[in-house]
Amino acid sequence: MNILLLGRGKTGSLVAEVARQHGHDVQVLGATENAGGATLTAEKLRGIEVVIDFTTPACVVANIEACVTAGKNVVVGTTGWYDELDRICKLVESHGTGFLFGANFSVGVNLFLDVARAAAAALRHEYSGQIFERHHVHKKDAPSGTAIAIQHVMREASGDEKNRDLEITSFREGDVVGMHEVVLESAADRIYLCHDAKSRQGFADGAVRAAEWLAGKKGFYAFKNVWREL
Repeated sequence: MNILLLGRGKTGSLVAEVARQHGHDVQVLGATENAGGATLTAEKLRGIEVVIDFTTPACVVANIEACVTAGKNVVVGTTGWYDELDRICKLVESHGTGFLFGANFSVGVNLFLDVARAAAAALRHEYSGQIFERHHVHKKDAPSGTAIAIQHVMREASGDEKNRDLEITSFREGDVVGMHEVVLESAADRIYLCHDAKSRQGFADGAVRAAEWLAGKKGFYAFKNVWREL
């Protein structure tokens, strides 16, 4: 499969490496080579089957628009742009392309979301909750997309999506890959849930499998809804 990877950061570079290990042909474009998505022309995208974006919140929407308009399937691992989600969904549908996005492509994180969803029952039994997330100092968005996803699934599962509990506290420290913690507290005890990514390998593996899954498909998909199929 011919893949165009957008982003030369640590995760993007690992995605390119994993994709090549899977036998795919990979081209890579960094932000300086693709200001405002201007490089993503029909000529540049000719022959590309799937575009994978691991860039920044400031770049990703222009990249998505250019690729979808050119009729290319897109996998997006960049977060911090979800206020544009409805508009991008309509754009994908109008151009008949395939699109898959995720706050986190790690299988472990998606299992953690299931655990957090089950633990949200505590919020109906006089527990309060907080979410803490830690990432490296170069991460552009705060809170992380994963922390927001945890907050959403727990509030939804608690039956009160406007619940003011589960506020997110963000830390940016050194080269932390990604740690997410949920603390549920009552007068009697505390419950701690934690996912700590030891490397970016899980993110990269999931992103490549997502691209393989999306190849030849049309429609708008969230990774949280399809990861079990990969």
